[in-house]
Amino acid sequence: MASSSLPQATLPVLRHPDNLLRQVSQAVYEAGQKIMHFYQGDTDVIFKEDNSPLTAADRASHCFLLRALRDITPEIDVVSEESVEDHFRSFIGRKSCWLVDPLDGTKEFIKGTNEFTVNAALIQDMQPVLGIVHAPALGLTYYGQRKSGAWRQVGSDIAIPISTRRADRDRMEVVASKDHAGPLVSAMLARLRNPQLQSLGSSLKFCLVAEGKADIYLRDLPTMEWDTAAAQCVVEAAGGGVYSLDGKALLYGKPGLKNPAIMTIGDSRFDWRSLLDVVAAA
Repeated sequence: MASSSLPQATLPVLRHPDNLLRQVSQAVYEAGQKIMHFYQGDTDVIFKEDNSPLTAADRASHCFLLRALRDITPEIDVVSEESVEDHFRSFIGRKSCWLVDPLDGTKEFIKGTNEFTVNAALIQDMQPVLGIVHAPALGLTYYGQRKSGAWRQVGSDIAIPISTRRADRDRMEVVASKDHAGPLVSAMLARLRNPQLQSLGSSLKFCLVAEGKADIYLRDLPTMEWDTAAAQCVVEAAGGGVYSLDGKALLYGKPGLKNPAIMTIGDSRFDWRSLLDVVAAA
């Protein structure tokens, strides 16, 4: 794997017995450092066919992670948002695959809000089993591994375990996107009693639910699989879930790699299906 130009001692490596998780967390961290070389500088922006922005930071992170993950697990294909031509050939029908978003929240990066992330997830049998969400400008990283747990790490501090919380119907904390809150979000908020609203960019919205700082994140506008995989793993490892509005867990390797509308829930005991029925009828 390519080495970072930063001294090894500065890398906030997760203290965890799983060697794969440690190696990938280091690669994701180094990709974040490459992004930071471009942050708050003169950034040339081009627009892709779907009108989403693309910067040199996206490309630098993409190229690094592609090489790093192939070095770590040469037997597993890597699908990145910035490798469109390889999506279907690499992923559909494969048992295992890396799903990568080299810079999630490019709009936040361009606006200088610090709320952008690098996301990497290992998919096995259509489910995320390892996920890392790293916010380089915040010095913040979330980790999730199926059957092992979820952690939050600030800088080079020791990562601490996180878990979702018990929901209180009378004071629900709801997460919404700054740029992509759709009509169902407004309908849900209108039907909740005293909802408390938080807004964030990128995959950090999911992570608020994972660490017990929020209860629900409803996303009714389109997302792609690389947008959600790593954060879904963190949420599930912390005790929550990410579902389509029919109540089924979100799976990967779908035709077109497009997600339906999704609901992220911290407390599986909460009757969120009835809330979805109300929202869907709005």
